[in-house]
Amino acid sequence: MKTYDVFNGDADGVCALIQLRLANPIESTLITGVKRDIELVKRVPAAKPVQVNILDISLDKNRDAVDALLSSGSRVFYVDHHFPGESLPDHDSFTALIDTQPTTCTSLLVDQYLSGQFHNWAITAAFGDNLNAVAEDLATKAGLSTVQAESLKALGVCINYNGYGATVEDLHFHPADLYREFAKFEDPLALIASEPPAWKALRAGYEEDMARGLAAPLLAESPSSLVVRLPDEPWARRVSGVLGNELANRNPDNACAIVTAKLDGTYLVSIRAPLNNRTGADELARRFPTGGGRKAAAGINSLPTGQLDEFLNVMTKFWS
Repeated sequence: MKTYDVFNGDADGVCALIQLRLANPIESTLITGVKRDIELVKRVPAAKPVQVNILDISLDKNRDAVDALLSSGSRVFYVDHHFPGESLPDHDSFTALIDTQPTTCTSLLVDQYLSGQFHNWAITAAFGDNLNAVAEDLATKAGLSTVQAESLKALGVCINYNGYGATVEDLHFHPADLYREFAKFEDPLALIASEPPAWKALRAGYEEDMARGLAAPLLAESPSSLVVRLPDEPWARRVSGVLGNELANRNPDNACAIVTAKLDGTYLVSIRAPLNNRTGADELARRFPTGGGRKAAAGINSLPTGQLDEFLNVMTKFWS
């Protein structure tokens, strides 16, 4: 039976698949894309039975495609931490590890599933998903030094950064290619120590784009929130998500949003709930037609210009 690995192009999705394939190194067809490209399951052919492993994308956004695969006789293994919809498929060929708590991520669920075989990759993903307190605690319990933990954090943040863009052409690396390069290392600390070209290029790109993002002006600010607007440029699309995380880390009592202009006149929005109250981002995002995500971090794929003021008003009041 042919195997398909369907995964989000961010740090959590990439690191989750690295763990699975290090534990079970088989040939599979990879399906992934930019972080916001989440309706990925429909790319899996449903004509005949296959094995499908789905990592770090919302079941709610892929339910019809999953049901079609199950109807065709396929087996589906689903691991995720996003809102799954009102119910899970009731099917013998469907296996799920889904936990929407704001203190976990897909790679941590895979880590538990594999009994910690590649624990440092899970810690890397947790840092990349901005679960810094969780990741730091795991690093301490694993006996990692402060320097080692900071190294994993830098790697996780950069892998996450690589997933942001309107298309894969915006990215430094296609997420599938980055996965293939990094999956060569059982321990991410060995990757960091060996300084492969992909890692050096990604780190340099992150540092350059982040410097430009942190210099961007505020669009709106209130006692409970702040919003930054970025231009319709590749660097801005790349940095939008990690900039939101960085602003959230610097302002733990405030919700943060990055509003990035798009060529079609709409806006791409990244939303971060306050670090000290990691809930509500998904609820706010779903008030708008193309919004979704999880409790601590969510987004709107295409916010019409005419709804920008409404969004800013909601941001001002939602956590106040």
